[in-house]
Amino acid sequence: MPIKISHSINYFGTKARHTIISTNKDYSSEDIIQNGLNVVIDMSHHDIRGNLFHRIKKHRKYLKNCHGDLLITYNWGAVEWALANSFGPIMRHIHVESGFGPEEATNTIPRRNLFRRLALRNIEFLSVPSMKLVEIARTKWKIPEKKIKYIPNGVDLEKFRAAGEHYSIPGFQKNADEVIIGTIAPLRAEKNISRLINCFQKVISEDSSLKTRLLIMGEGVERPKLDKLVKNHGIEDKVVFTGHISEPANAIGALDIFAISSDTEQMPNSVNEAMAAGLPVVGLDVGDVKYMVSDKNKDYIVAAANDLAFSEAIKKLIKDRKAQKTIGNANLAHVKKHYNRLDMYKKYAELWGIHQEN
Repeated sequence: MPIKISHSINYFGTKARHTIISTNKDYSSEDIIQNGLNVVIDMSHHDIRGNLFHRIKKHRKYLKNCHGDLLITYNWGAVEWALANSFGPIMRHIHVESGFGPEEATNTIPRRNLFRRLALRNIEFLSVPSMKLVEIARTKWKIPEKKIKYIPNGVDLEKFRAAGEHYSIPGFQKNADEVIIGTIAPLRAEKNISRLINCFQKVISEDSSLKTRLLIMGEGVERPKLDKLVKNHGIEDKVVFTGHISEPANAIGALDIFAISSDTEQMPNSVNEAMAAGLPVVGLDVGDVKYMVSDKNKDYIVAAANDLAFSEAIKKLIKDRKAQKTIGNANLAHVKKHYNRLDMYKKYAELWGIHQEN
């Protein structure tokens, strides 16, 4: 389940009760939820068998019996629940679309677009974090303009700014004269960490004098493939895998440059976190990545799938300490102005109907 759900539950505290069903049975962010809140992780509704009609019938029965006030569905995986509520809505319904899997990395699938149009036809609102998704919702899913709510992801400014150059990563120690470029991401295919490794290898092979290492923070199914790639390149001494990072704010201070190499994104939280930590970002123009960074950073967000340009941007930024600092400061000012977490929660509260005291 999205980490954002757990953080939102914590923020609103006892002002709401929650029942959570993860359609892919992934409850990995459950441990983020604070103790003492009214939260039920319901695993009883998994493995619903039968045809679509039978599954929709089961979903509707569940919704009627749970006595909820608001149904919030997230992404394609929950679209059957959206469809179930659409046939004579049982409760208020807000759908949240935050991004796509690798199968829709470049384009949404036409049959899914049709299914979304049907399932989302009676929603109260559609909440999206990126302008790219606003356009998709408007043109491909035919959601009325008045129902689309653009709420960009926010970041905990104090926590990530406090990270500074302080970090705690078991087994990793930064040398005083080296530039650390890195990323924080689940090691899944659509994050394309292979691209980052290949481009980094190209940079250091062309200029062996560069004092730099690549720090990859995260875990996932791609790890064995990535380990093999690093070994095949012969750069085991230049690439560090940290494994899972439970608290990015405690690790991001090790970086001088944040890199994002994904094939698909919308508005990645990791970029917000990097900017809040005062880092420059090098990446590809997917989703809202280029839109969300400061003007001074935009030249380092290159065309999607252009690995040569990505390599050149990495090399240029590694070599320019002054640019790292200037862009990092610009990103920090930018994220403070546009992507404050408190502004995001205020908009969520208004949308969900949660009363907020002054």
